Amino acid sequence: MGTSDELAAVLRVWRERLTPQVVGLPANTSRRTKGLRREELAVLASVSADYIVRLEQGRSSAPSVQVCVALAHALQLSDTEQDHLFRLAGHATGGGRISRMVPASIRRLVERTGERPVAVFDAMWNLLLWNPMWAALTGDPSTLRPADRNLLWLHFTGASDCHLYGPDSAEALDASLVGDLRRTAGRYPVDPEPRQLVARLNEASAQFRELWSRHQIDEHGPTIRRVVHSEVGTLDLDCDILTTQRHDLRIMMYTAEPGSESDSKLALLGTIGIQKVSTNLV
Repeated sequence: MGTSDELAAVLRVWRERLTPQVVGLPANTSRRTKGLRREELAVLASVSADYIVRLEQGRSSAPSVQVCVALAHALQLSDTEQDHLFRLAGHATGGGRISRMVPASIRRLVERTGERPVAVFDAMWNLLLWNPMWAALTGDPSTLRPADRNLLWLHFTGASDCHLYGPDSAEALDASLVGDLRRTAGRYPVDPEPRQLVARLNEASAQFRELWSRHQIDEHGPTIRRVVHSEVGTLDLDCDILTTQRHDLRIMMYTAEPGSESDSKLALLGTIGIQKVSTNLV
């Protein structure tokens, strides 16, 4: 069995073992399809139903990293199953390549931390997974091109309405982000993707280009973000960043001081959802 045939077969098996109730969809007693319908999986993974059909028929054998992450999340794959999916799709993480696999335990953490904005990034700050509160605070990442769901790209190009600022100075924060990316590029010298991101950023941002030329190494750590939200006003939030040892992922969470005005506004934001999100940083 070829790689595309194996990918097609295993996707069908994984889809058919899930029920609508398990993934939070309404059940229909007259269903004739075993497990989830292809259209339902497409909605859960934010891809087209036609693309799911082509994958399951072996007519599209190389889903992108972003699609693999979305499918793994939608299909509730175990870590071993995720690793198999990534390998079949040509995204094996061995040989010094950056991992984009989000372990099932990390997915559960994000899903169960519903009251606070939480997101998961890979080692070069590509956004892999987020909860609804993250989308409510920063804007819905699913509206962005997958290539643009990168923290540094959004920060240095101004493509996001939500930008970071640090407790010391804007330049210090910028330098820590650039130094962190250079550190990652050094840790994964055979992976071409950090170099490709650097090339894009060098072309798009003079500030990034100047900071990159300094050859400084840093590790981007906790920061402070101020957000002006059209519905709830100004929020002052603490940002904590956890790093996983095995897959080198960054888990970013925003919290407010308990009992503060920002804490109340963050709770209010959770009732608004992502439909009316419009954020700007000051």
